[in-house]
Amino acid sequence: MNLQDLNELDVSQIGVWPLPAKLLLILIICLLLMVGGYYFDLETQLNDLTKAEEEERTLRVSLEDKQAKAANLDKYRKQLEDMKQSFGAMLRQLPNKTEVADLLVDVSQTGLAAGLEFNLFQPGAEVPLEFYAELPIKIAVEGGYHEFGEFISGLAALPRIVTIHNIKITPTSKDTGGRLILEATAKTYRYLDEEEHK
Repeated sequence: MNLQDLNELDVSQIGVWPLPAKLLLILIICLLLMVGGYYFDLETQLNDLTKAEEEERTLRVSLEDKQAKAANLDKYRKQLEDMKQSFGAMLRQLPNKTEVADLLVDVSQTGLAAGLEFNLFQPGAEVPLEFYAELPIKIAVEGGYHEFGEFISGLAALPRIVTIHNIKITPTSKDTGGRLILEATAKTYRYLDEEEHK
């Protein structure tokens, strides 16, 4: 069979074609079906498989992360309980409205007990923050360096939280044997009630 014979083949009479021509036609049809099947069905299935494999990898990572957390769940619960207790202890160190006046007295008495002379003790306006309020107190005290240390140490020993900010130590204007002036802002904090948050 040659090319001349292929040109003479009649498509309407495929049944009488010679065997090699029939086999060639069947091979061409099979190839067309395979290519068409790939583009119309198999390609989308392969894309879906790739997406499913990627999703599986993502889910495996998520599962391993959650397994690690679940394995340490008791430790996390213990840590949360410790944090709650610590937070509760810190909240108890914040005075409520009625205790602020007592705390101001404690600050001034701590300074006097250290042997300092108060030149200024001026509570400022309360500054409300997220769940607590700051009460700044401008202070200026006169005394010796060691007395300042005793005063700061006494403030740290108070049962309530008092912090010292913007410390400035200068010698007194008069010659009084090494006396200094400490100017600072002491801040105390107060827990805000639920009504005050709003």
